[in-house]
Amino acid sequence: MLRHLLLFSAIACYSFASFASIDPVKTLEPASEHALTNRAVVHHLYQHHYSRKYLNDEFSEKVYKRYLDILDNTRSYFTASDIKEFEATRLTLDDAIKTNDLDPAFLIYNRYRQRAIERLDYALALIDQGIVNFDFTKNESLDLDREKASWAKSSSDLDQLWRKRIKNTVLNLKLAGKKDPAIKELLTKRYDSQLNRIKQINSEDAFQSYMNAITYTFDPHTQYMSPRNSENFNINMSLSLQGIGAVLRSENENTIVERLVSGGPANKAGQLKPSDNIVGVAQDQKEMVDVIGWRLDEVVDLIRGPKDSTVRLSIVSGSGQTETHKIISIVRDEVKLEDRAAQSEILDIKRDDRSYKVGVIDIPAFYADFEAKNANDPNYRSTTRDVSKLIKGLQKDNIDGLIIDLRNNGGGSLAEVNNLVGLFIPQGPTVQVHYSFGHTQVLADKDPAQLFKGPLVVLTNRLSASASEIFAGAIQDYGRGLVVGSQTFGKGTVQTLIPLFRGQLKVTNAKFYRISGESTQHRGVIPDILYPEIYDTDKIGESALEEALPWDKIEPSKYKSETGIAKILPAVLKQHNKRIDNDPDFAYLNEQVVFLKELRGDTTISLNSKTRETERKAMESRRLGLENKRRIAKGLKPLKELTDDSDDESGDKEDKEKDSSQDALLHEGGEILVDFMLSEPSSSIVKLK
Repeated sequence: MLRHLLLFSAIACYSFASFASIDPVKTLEPASEHALTNRAVVHHLYQHHYSRKYLNDEFSEKVYKRYLDILDNTRSYFTASDIKEFEATRLTLDDAIKTNDLDPAFLIYNRYRQRAIERLDYALALIDQGIVNFDFTKNESLDLDREKASWAKSSSDLDQLWRKRIKNTVLNLKLAGKKDPAIKELLTKRYDSQLNRIKQINSEDAFQSYMNAITYTFDPHTQYMSPRNSENFNINMSLSLQGIGAVLRSENENTIVERLVSGGPANKAGQLKPSDNIVGVAQDQKEMVDVIGWRLDEVVDLIRGPKDSTVRLSIVSGSGQTETHKIISIVRDEVKLEDRAAQSEILDIKRDDRSYKVGVIDIPAFYADFEAKNANDPNYRSTTRDVSKLIKGLQKDNIDGLIIDLRNNGGGSLAEVNNLVGLFIPQGPTVQVHYSFGHTQVLADKDPAQLFKGPLVVLTNRLSASASEIFAGAIQDYGRGLVVGSQTFGKGTVQTLIPLFRGQLKVTNAKFYRISGESTQHRGVIPDILYPEIYDTDKIGESALEEALPWDKIEPSKYKSETGIAKILPAVLKQHNKRIDNDPDFAYLNEQVVFLKELRGDTTISLNSKTRETERKAMESRRLGLENKRRIAKGLKPLKELTDDSDDESGDKEDKEKDSSQDALLHEGGEILVDFMLSEPSSSIVKLK
């Protein structure tokens, strides 16, 4: 889901007289139409949102806190005295919302804008004094996690915070090989750009921020979109979008990759990853534009461009002393249906003196060519149609079992997931949709035919969301197969778009429930056999979002579940654990998980250049040690240093076709499937042959 919630935030406030902005900035005031839009938004929230809220002091306090987070969630602009002044509105915003009074919201926003201008003036003055004035021999440190920090007591406290932040940026650039003149030029352009943008903010921007403080209080997927952002949203939802195929979000002053669109240019290029920070954008060979501090819609506009043109992105991955900087090139293109289509392959799993054929169907998304379907094209493409053909092809190859790979599948068509479940069960309900007005709709497979009756494994990870969770949950509830992998995303809500006379409202109006009655919201689907979690669940997943709707249960549907899996699961799990205890790839994954948790927990970074370099080398040495431990265990030659192609076990830098045997998680899924099949041959799960 796209989120255009944050404008700026991650800097601070103070006026530096010698470098203060000369041009006075006009105070923003609400327009008459904003009051009408406020009334319309609140009306539709109470008419259509899944949850019921009351306009009371508790609601007011939540809106107040969310509004401050939108504007300054790193406690870098406002001072404690500003917050004390705002306290009068903490418990009265509900009354202002009822009467369409926007003055309290605009008072806070104008103060934020004033403080941001002061902070940026200070930053420019500090840089103007010279990069050479930063002393990197002092033993100073900077706390990178300030979401729960205390508000600065004074402007001088913010000066110290900003001085350290700018010093950290300068040190990062120095360690990346940039010289002082280039650093000064880059940072001057960066803060000048941010200053110009903050001055260009208009009353519509202030109004949208406040409206989203209100909508987010209902849930994180409910959002007011101004006329401009409505246009961007509609473009992003259309099939003709020409871009890189990435969903972005704002976090503090940064543009973060939330997920990649399966089959999109970025996904196929393989260089951009979820959680990467986009710090610069360039058109083909033109100069790189620094986008730190830009609004999300402006970054999206810059990335978007004509088909077949090239966009270059400056990317920062990792955090603290382990940050890596790189520039990647992506050729813009439409996200074509065929690029998102399901694909198949066969794994050979050796067990004793026998080789088993395990079919694998990778489903990047639940798609359908609705235009061709509505035109009565008998050959229109869809997930279910494509998977049916692939299964029939695999059956001709005499596969012994099947893996449905839903890793990184962000969802899609609800009708398609219902139809796909139907390929694996005789007939029955597949999912329940409970609406805000109390009605529960049960989707079901009414076709008694069952295309595939053999052993089945569904592979998931943290990025398996929405329709993927419906499929995995249904297979698990029916006892039709094993779910293997990581806990899924937990996106179990449904949104609808409501057009307003100005902009539109995206509102959560329903929740998905499994046929067992359990929600997929917040908790997701818990696999029968868990893999190591490689994603940061504090940052990725529904449970990482404040105000996310809770997990709950409703009445189950009537369905018949097989009991075979419950009986054989302990034996299958025992075999899995025994196997991975000696598997170098799983040992590496587990050690990586521990390593990454340590890094995420250490949010304080040294501003001493020697200390920073020592820490960086220690981290690189540890990463190299973990990689070489894995390689040696697999009989491979150890590396002398880590490079971008270190994961290529052959050491050959040329592009090669993906070898599924190198995907340890997929291969183990095949091993589990064979265990599943052999644990109890007389069980209700029959072998295909």
